[in-house]
Amino acid sequence: MKHVRFAYNGAIHEGVYEDGTIFKGSVAYNPDDIMWLPPVDPNGVGRAIGVALGFAKHAKELKLDIPEYPLLFQKFSNTMVGHKANVIVPPGLDYMHYECELVAVIGRSCRKVKAKDALDYLRGYTVGNEITVRDFVTDYFRPPVKAKGWDTWGPVGPWLVDAEDLDPTNVELKTYVNGELRQEGNTSGLRHSLAELIEYLTEFMTLMPGDMLWTGTPEGLSHIYPGDKVVVEASGIGSLENTLIKE
Repeated sequence: MKHVRFAYNGAIHEGVYEDGTIFKGSVAYNPDDIMWLPPVDPNGVGRAIGVALGFAKHAKELKLDIPEYPLLFQKFSNTMVGHKANVIVPPGLDYMHYECELVAVIGRSCRKVKAKDALDYLRGYTVGNEITVRDFVTDYFRPPVKAKGWDTWGPVGPWLVDAEDLDPTNVELKTYVNGELRQEGNTSGLRHSLAELIEYLTEFMTLMPGDMLWTGTPEGLSHIYPGDKVVVEASGIGSLENTLIKE
């Protein structure tokens, strides 16, 4: 099932997307008539944890050495916007790029969970585009707050797919810019599987319902510009579309 959040007629609603239509109970909405919102309320997310260099090939692309453990940072709620929202491009940037990612949402609180049981604690999955500006990335041991933390730089959506409906170890990830395929990979290439990531995190913190895990992006980065339409896609979930505009 595909769960959506959307704004319509001055109110925020939750519903289900099915066969090209959004349903809230027995009421049907045309997707062209609504404003898509992140499928999980950003203001209700306790934590959104990102993984830097989650794919070995992505690290190689950037010519970076990586330790064996996951490289973590925190994402902020101000970055998160929904499907078809605009992404702001500040002036004077040298290198701004997309990052297509599988995003997992925790469904039950968990602490000291083993990898073999970790996926049982998930509510579902969605797609994220972790917009990044490498101008502000100087050392991957420092949380890249400015590089990833501007308003609108975390599009996510368009919906949340139930955990039982997806195998997170085999999700095709693709990015299209103005219809051109720029990035392609599969979650089978993650340095740490989602289950292993949850085990690692819950060694030292309790994950709570609504927490989000942005699992990392494959190789294939390229510069994007104002006016570009960027579509990030995950098999079994769907496509998230956003347009870049000048600030």
